[in-house]
Amino acid sequence: MSLGDAYTATWSALGTTALVRVADPHALEQARAVVEREIEAIDHAASRFRSDSELARINAAQGAAVAVSDLMLEAVEAGLRAAELTGGAVDPTLGTSLVLAGYDRDFAQLEPDTALRPTPPKVRVRRLSGWEQVRAASGPARVQVPAGIELDLGATAKALCADRAAHAAAQATGGGVLVSLGGDIATAGPTPDQGWPIHVTDDHRNDALAPGQTIILRAGGIATSSTTVRRWRHHARSMHHILDPSTGEPVEGPWRTVSVVAASCLDANIASTAVIVLGARGLGWLRQTPLSARLVTYEGRVTLVGEWPREDSGMREVA
Repeated sequence: MSLGDAYTATWSALGTTALVRVADPHALEQARAVVEREIEAIDHAASRFRSDSELARINAAQGAAVAVSDLMLEAVEAGLRAAELTGGAVDPTLGTSLVLAGYDRDFAQLEPDTALRPTPPKVRVRRLSGWEQVRAASGPARVQVPAGIELDLGATAKALCADRAAHAAAQATGGGVLVSLGGDIATAGPTPDQGWPIHVTDDHRNDALAPGQTIILRAGGIATSSTTVRRWRHHARSMHHILDPSTGEPVEGPWRTVSVVAASCLDANIASTAVIVLGARGLGWLRQTPLSARLVTYEGRVTLVGEWPREDSGMREVA
């Protein structure tokens, strides 16, 4: 997804691009400072690539309960909620599978790959799910993960951070704010008269000239999950970052890109990821929800769900 650049600041964070956009240009500096604090907090809590993160302590605890911050508890609960809502399609216990797939360090350090589809494994296995065995409790906040299981909260934690950052920045500035973290977009505060224009495409780094569709977001959040970005080579295989929890391998389904609008960025992210993981079953699953979405196959065929506007309708708003 790409956005207009008026009243916008962008910088690198969380291994991707952070963006904050405000309706009032005088609020931009303060909004950015608030967003940066939220990003630093979630990175310290949930990063898989920081040895000093709370997630690293949990994964190293060999089954013992670990005292955590309220933010980390919220992030873990968000990941478990995602698993419950999707029947385990969005699984927060894929840390070991991602390491085995070669995603064991910051993405910028991996060998890039441009293949459109992942390379199928020579041997297929069934992976036992671990999310139902994770325990999260408050008073005091603590998390317990069985030995041999590692958490990875990459997707849901980023979307949660976008929601938290947008609301915190809107509260601090009193104005409308949009926050994008790698294309996970959250809005908060008063909506500009013209709404928030968003160009929906495979890669959030693309500009408005890239193939896709421009919509107007009035409230809530939007997330795009795609197998065309974050691709790398590992042991001569083409890989991407959306894994099938049942096998621990990159998803091989029909959808290359799924964009969903929801009341929050977190809910949009959960749904967009789930549809790609569920593959051919994803469309039916999505149609049972009240969400609006745009699904694109590897061949470029577009399917619209809910109130997502037709590209030729002249109606672009989606809330």
